Amino acid sequence: MSTIKLWIDPITRIEGHLGLYAEVDAATRAVSVAKTTVMMFRGFEVFLRGRPPEDAIAITSRSCGVCGAAHANASTRACDAAAGMTPLPMGNVLRNLAYAMTDYTYDHPLILNMLEGPDYSELIVSKLTPSVWQTAQQTPAKYSSIHGYRTIADIMRDLNPIQGRIWQLTVKYQRIAREAGVLIYGRHAHPATLIPGGISTDITNLASLLQEYYARLSLLTAWVKFVWAIWQDLYEFFRDHVSTPDGQPYALTQGKTHDPPVMLAGGWSDDPEVYSNIYDEAGGDWVKMYSLLDKAYNARWEKPGFAIGHEIYSPNPTEIQLGYLEFADSSFYEDWVKANVAPPYGWLKTDPLGRELAYGTDLYKYHMWNRTTIPKPGAINFAEKYTWAAEPRLLLKDGKIAPIETGPISQLWLNTLHATKVEVDNHKAWESNGSQLKVYLPGGTVNPDLPPGTAEELVITWNLPKYSTTMERLLARAVHLALVVSLAWANLLYAFKLINAGKIQTSRPWSYGKWPSFSYSFGWWQVPRGNCMHWLVQQNGRLANYQYEAPTTPNVSPTNNRCTDPWKGQCAGPFEMSVRNSKVTEEVPPDQWTGLDLVRAIRSFDPCLACAVHFEAKGEGGRVYNVIEKVIWNACSL
Repeated sequence: MSTIKLWIDPITRIEGHLGLYAEVDAATRAVSVAKTTVMMFRGFEVFLRGRPPEDAIAITSRSCGVCGAAHANASTRACDAAAGMTPLPMGNVLRNLAYAMTDYTYDHPLILNMLEGPDYSELIVSKLTPSVWQTAQQTPAKYSSIHGYRTIADIMRDLNPIQGRIWQLTVKYQRIAREAGVLIYGRHAHPATLIPGGISTDITNLASLLQEYYARLSLLTAWVKFVWAIWQDLYEFFRDHVSTPDGQPYALTQGKTHDPPVMLAGGWSDDPEVYSNIYDEAGGDWVKMYSLLDKAYNARWEKPGFAIGHEIYSPNPTEIQLGYLEFADSSFYEDWVKANVAPPYGWLKTDPLGRELAYGTDLYKYHMWNRTTIPKPGAINFAEKYTWAAEPRLLLKDGKIAPIETGPISQLWLNTLHATKVEVDNHKAWESNGSQLKVYLPGGTVNPDLPPGTAEELVITWNLPKYSTTMERLLARAVHLALVVSLAWANLLYAFKLINAGKIQTSRPWSYGKWPSFSYSFGWWQVPRGNCMHWLVQQNGRLANYQYEAPTTPNVSPTNNRCTDPWKGQCAGPFEMSVRNSKVTEEVPPDQWTGLDLVRAIRSFDPCLACAVHFEAKGEGGRVYNVIEKVIWNACSL
């Protein structure tokens, strides 16, 4: 049989500009080639040089109108460490409370119900996979007491864009979530109150502010139960009732990424006391503070680390980042190492504690502290360079090189493997035992928008999957949404404890120019799309180098030849791997395939390309497309 070649460009219902080229065997419906292209470059790292480090908080926030607070928070942690100061406990609590709302509780439902949801709506399912639609009409929903829908088809009908009730409720509740966060941030998507060593929120009427937050959190708690129940039902339906062309359960195999999985998480929600106390332990010395970062990161209420399969390779960010490298083999950048373009301070060989970058190998020049961004535009050539997305890889201590996946699923993965719990007073937020994670949501008053079941207490159980697949990623996002709201309750309780103890101050004394003569550090912060990572080097209060990666950067990474076994044949980012491991299930002739399963796989990561590539370069006459066999110019209909 013939090979069907698909160009899907642009992939819609994502942030930014992403194209997909795929080759599919018409007989087996299996994908043999998958390449993703990002045709936009922005150069934020270039124009950050020479600025005061604290400016990076506001400037990197402008990378994107969706996840501005993500970059602001990662940058704030990098600045905290390089300046040698952290907030007081109330400052940490306010940082946590704001982020839980403006990005997570706002973003996760929007991603699930408005960006990814239409792929599972009546409009798409009934048109492209009518047998699945017929089965959905006959399949009772298991969680109807929470979401109120009788059948799976009823859920799919309300996922129809604009007209569907789920879509409409998402518009309403994303606003409520943003309102809660803006009480602290002042605005969103670009927070106005994050500063090194604190937060500048007006706390004159702090108790009143927290009461306003509480009112919104109560409504949102019912809302996230509703959202979780919808996606739990959809996941179980695609697991138990839908198969791929080779007879495998759709949810367990379709869109699989690496084998073994490679999961990176940064954690978030700083422990109010632990993160505050490392300032006192370090005595204002930035190197001493760097030595305490792993302690602070591991005390976070969501846990950091890198896992290979079901084993934690390391829980310590300062150790993991020693081997965090970025290459430019397949992307539109000059290889700064081959060009011998060192940063202005020369090649850094060690971290602040004297540990060798890249474990003493000659790859240390590819570490983020040594990276120089040199754009090298070109035409798409899949045999050479074909995207503006760079190529992060993780060098392990034993010399192996691995690809990287990050996202809500990676955060739940690490939380589970840490085998721990988070509890404040009588509120247990979550607990795990190494193979299973449980999330606890409190009860409340009946929300008139939602079924009465959303007012009941709820315990959600998530079992660590064998692989990351399309449906596993969607379910993980829904479970993570619930976990975040549970952590918001934990932080709110902690805030009231601090008020009762008279500890309402938020920030340590900081002023413009208060920087060591030379320092360098990094900041990691788990965000809706995964781990947001910033690295900075400053000299005399000016940035000598600043490099950052959005979660989408490792996920959208192109293929290169850097990986070693067991990933030697899998040396591509999760986007490309997930498409490679997808099969077409559309019930139409091959010449009518739209690539539904392929874009489902990619959308399950919630790509954010503006952040991933950071000046747009356009040739004369705009962009030229070479028509191969089938070009989907605009996937809006998907």
